[in-house]
Amino acid sequence: MKILVTGANGQLGKSIRKVFSGDPSLEVIYTDVAELDITDREEVDHFIRENKLDFIINCAAYTAVDKAEKDDLRAAAINTGAVGNIAQAAARHKVKVIHISTDYVFNGENYRPYEENDEPYPRSIYGRTKLEGEGILTSFCTNSLIIRTAWLYSEFGGNFVASMLRLASERPSLNVVSDQIGSPTYAGDLAEAIHHIIKHDKWLPGIYHYTNEGVASWFDFSKAIFEIAGKKVEVNPIPSSQYPTPAKRPLYSVLGKMKIKNTYGVKIPYWRDSLKKCLALMGNH
Repeated sequence: MKILVTGANGQLGKSIRKVFSGDPSLEVIYTDVAELDITDREEVDHFIRENKLDFIINCAAYTAVDKAEKDDLRAAAINTGAVGNIAQAAARHKVKVIHISTDYVFNGENYRPYEENDEPYPRSIYGRTKLEGEGILTSFCTNSLIIRTAWLYSEFGGNFVASMLRLASERPSLNVVSDQIGSPTYAGDLAEAIHHIIKHDKWLPGIYHYTNEGVASWFDFSKAIFEIAGKKVEVNPIPSSQYPTPAKRPLYSVLGKMKIKNTYGVKIPYWRDSLKKCLALMGNH
């Protein structure tokens, strides 16, 4: 089985590399912008045609949520236009696509977990460009599977866990938002779920949700990081109104996951268990 992973230098890309390296039945090409510019339609088509792929896993995204509010053209080029390039080439050359999307496609005003068929209503440039990317993918390439995820972290690169550990070494106390609720999600678990799907004997395109089990606020998440890592830091809960950001954050980001569990039999770990695993890999446990 031959697979292309785009955005391979991001935290999910690196997590996929780690998980897939244990499977000798896979031949995987890992690319980032230096190897393949997905915003170049002709380059994408040529690359996909030449490599005779079975799957494309698109992890590439413009994820600087606040920066996107002023850099909307670049965000749209990567989150929407490039997805269209992949979709058209994949359809032409009969390649299956797994595309990673986000909880930001919703407005975050729900009171129950968002299901796959709930009406999207993004409140930020990032969310809007990701939703438009979903639309362009499904219209050009019906043989595609979209996985929306949220609150992703890993042992790789910059993310909330890495930031909290860094701040813990710099400050005795921190203020952390307590009124935004979601499910911290370990990228290694999402990579395992993707591996499970591509190896499954059935292929059912459509939109799926994947996060770790359980819910927390950013305040809860930070408290758990310090508790498990054995860091003595005072954490003060604050409302979002005291931490204004250029992009509006969803207050409620919990995603319903029954579809991916029922369709593919994906087993999903509890967020605190996965956080322990990640912190151990980072040397903090």
